[in-house]
Amino acid sequence: MRKPLFPLDPLKEQYYAPSKDFVEQGSEGCNELKPEEIEDDDVRRAFEEVEDLPLKQLYLWFMEHRGEFAPTSLVWSLKHNGGDPIRPREGGGLYHAIFVQRPLNTVYEVDVFLSNCNQSMEIGGYLVCCCRTSSVKKAVIYNRYPKPLNKFVYCLHYLWHRVCPKLKLTKKLYFALTKGKNRTFHRVEILGRLFHAGFEVVYENTAHGEFRVIARKVKQPITVGVPSSSPIAKLQRVGKNGKIITVYKFRTMYSYSEYLQEYVYEHRKLDKTGKFYHDYRVNVLGAILRKTWLDELPMVVNMLKGEMKLVGVRPLSRQFFSLYSPEMQELRIKTKPGLLPPLYYEDEQPETLEEIQESEKKYCEAYLKHPFRTDWKYFWGIMKNIIVKHKRSH
Repeated sequence: MRKPLFPLDPLKEQYYAPSKDFVEQGSEGCNELKPEEIEDDDVRRAFEEVEDLPLKQLYLWFMEHRGEFAPTSLVWSLKHNGGDPIRPREGGGLYHAIFVQRPLNTVYEVDVFLSNCNQSMEIGGYLVCCCRTSSVKKAVIYNRYPKPLNKFVYCLHYLWHRVCPKLKLTKKLYFALTKGKNRTFHRVEILGRLFHAGFEVVYENTAHGEFRVIARKVKQPITVGVPSSSPIAKLQRVGKNGKIITVYKFRTMYSYSEYLQEYVYEHRKLDKTGKFYHDYRVNVLGAILRKTWLDELPMVVNMLKGEMKLVGVRPLSRQFFSLYSPEMQELRIKTKPGLLPPLYYEDEQPETLEEIQESEKKYCEAYLKHPFRTDWKYFWGIMKNIIVKHKRSH
């Protein structure tokens, strides 16, 4: 019988080893944690001693040293695919550190599992976990099969393990056959799930083909709203009079990306469109949709509902809205957001947040005085820049 492409045995790391030139994208600048910054002694020790160990040795290290950890630390083997409840601490109380020995991509209900971890930990407690990401699995397939067969195999793998679990028509079939044992997550989705579960990521790194994370509990899991994974994304945005509206767009980011805005903002600057510079949450298809403006077509629904108009300031998330000055926040909510933002009207496109605010201030003040005339003028100016100067969304 042929060995499975990605066996579940966590000790057989040789099946997961990517090529030597493999580099996980998007994590630069995020793994700056120093050992002395870790408040938990067990986590600090593990951070120092297992960071460079391959997967097999990492698990052996935990099995050999788990008895030396404090009572407030739990090494969880997850023998039953994540279905087994977290073992209560002897004497009661909550854990301050949980070390997960099973890769998250082999856990059936990841969100439920992470939520259970959260509920079993103190505020400020640490969760140490790992996952074999889609980039790692792609590297494995590309190394295992010759060209062009490797691309064909990866395409099948992508459709089965990335697409089918998220489509209503195939979701039940996928989990019935696989029991969720070998799903494929992008690094962004793992980070987003952790933030959704009430953790903040303090360290992330890829070593020996394994994406490893140290996260700290900062709050209870988010229970408001449902994480979006369908082709049509429903995004919460600040509308007129400060009302929160649901804006529709074609999905251009990986699932759970919406929970990473503050985290990405800490490590990425804003580009000249007011978005994150080299935003690694955007997938390949999403980048194409953004370049051609096609991702914003579903906003027509918002226009028909009277929540948006054709020309106007870009609908912002609450996190982005908070970056604006109080004066601009007050001015912005006096008008409806629009599909075509005023920054594309400018001859020299604004590059900094201050320049973007100045551009929007000029538009808003003009619009409040002469609504139709201003939108008419801006519409043709924006069309000229798009057609003649080839300005595009990013």
